[in-house]
Amino acid sequence: MLKPLHDNVVLKKEKAEKKTASGIILAGDAKEQPSFATVTAVGEGARVDGKLIPMSVKVGDKVVYKKYSATEFKVEEEEYLVISEKDILAVLE
Repeated sequence: MLKPLHDNVVLKKEKAEKKTASGIILAGDAKEQPSFATVTAVGEGARVDGKLIPMSVKVGDKVVYKKYSATEFKVEEEEYLVISEKDILAVLE
């Protein structure tokens, strides 16, 4: 697995599933990707004026991120993203 540097975060993309009211799962549209993922690894944090600023997300958090700000890659058929912490918009609780 990758260990991100500085204030970068590795995310695992969530599969897009659409479900009807009766429970039938519809195939996701290839053009429409979800903008949420699960944090799988975090860097040590950013350094500002020589001081380490700790990360505000942790492994296992489900997050909403800016759609076009991530670098995508694949490892063993799983899709991952590397993104700066500042491009994470929210943590889902």
